[in-house]
Amino acid sequence: MTQITFNQRTIGPKHPTYIIAEIGINHQGDVILAKKLIDAAKESGADAVKFQKRSINRILTKEGLDMPYDNRNSFGATYGEHKKVLELSEDDYGELFIHARSANVDFCASGWDEESIDFLNELGVPFFKMASADLTNIPLLDHTARKGKPMFLSTGMANMDQVQQAVDTIINHNTPFAVLQCTSTYPTDFEEIHLNVLSTFQDAFPQAVIGYSGHELGIAIPPVAVALGAKIIERHFTLDRTMKGGDHAASLEPQGFTKMVRDIRHIESAMGFPEKNIQTSEEPVFKKLAKSIVSTQPIHSGTIISRDMLTTKGPGTGISPTRLDEIIGKTAKSDIASDVVIQETDLY
Repeated sequence: MTQITFNQRTIGPKHPTYIIAEIGINHQGDVILAKKLIDAAKESGADAVKFQKRSINRILTKEGLDMPYDNRNSFGATYGEHKKVLELSEDDYGELFIHARSANVDFCASGWDEESIDFLNELGVPFFKMASADLTNIPLLDHTARKGKPMFLSTGMANMDQVQQAVDTIINHNTPFAVLQCTSTYPTDFEEIHLNVLSTFQDAFPQAVIGYSGHELGIAIPPVAVALGAKIIERHFTLDRTMKGGDHAASLEPQGFTKMVRDIRHIESAMGFPEKNIQTSEEPVFKKLAKSIVSTQPIHSGTIISRDMLTTKGPGTGISPTRLDEIIGKTAKSDIASDVVIQETDLY
């Protein structure tokens, strides 16, 4: 796994997991609510906040714009009206970018069309997040990769061949990139998450940072993904999961997001090093609970030690039982009482 660096931050091996709060369209088209979400995400431990930038007329045909959209989460009679209500203006994005910077949290957005990518690039986002819906949009991937900034690819609704094609497109431009395991259902059933794909990505894309973008319920999965090697975690974020809108139900509220971040940081600490060693904190416990070689009877000075003279008991302050065979045949330097821990100085 390689590394990605921006904003004096490095993502990759031996570095903290990069945690993204996906605000997406949970701002309801309200810049004030969007600012509240940014502040809450930062307070919850997010490293970045992510929005979604679209040019509605650019990504949908007239037929798509005029499609009736009548459900409990709809903000308009047609799908086009619904999407326009949830789209922030370019001035709003500029305002939110500054607000995020003042909150000391990275600001990014997934650009769903070339014009949006150009706008986000000029705005100054440190990286581009590519939505699962555009993983097979090779022209958009190619256009984005030419900007030279890191790209994070979500891989929902795709098979391995499609992921490989997207990666090949980016590699052609020597653009740093990350590949995120993702399943695009809201919420995702646990049996469709497939965290083992993380190792598949690690093997297939050694030049990429590997991550996980989740839409499941609860907070258990992201820490497990981190334990399996994910260095980027993305979860949807909301102030209230009962709010109107299609993404809120599969989002985490601040309390849940905070707990998820806490658990991820605990997992990172717990992973430690591959070498197995006695910890400093274990040393007094070892002395209390471990065993030593102990005399079973009085042993007079000059006596050659035999097996029947020895047993093992606590505390672990003497010669280790692992050396029992080595002690047999040695000679007592002085008298040794019964039922005492034998020390190196007692023998020669």
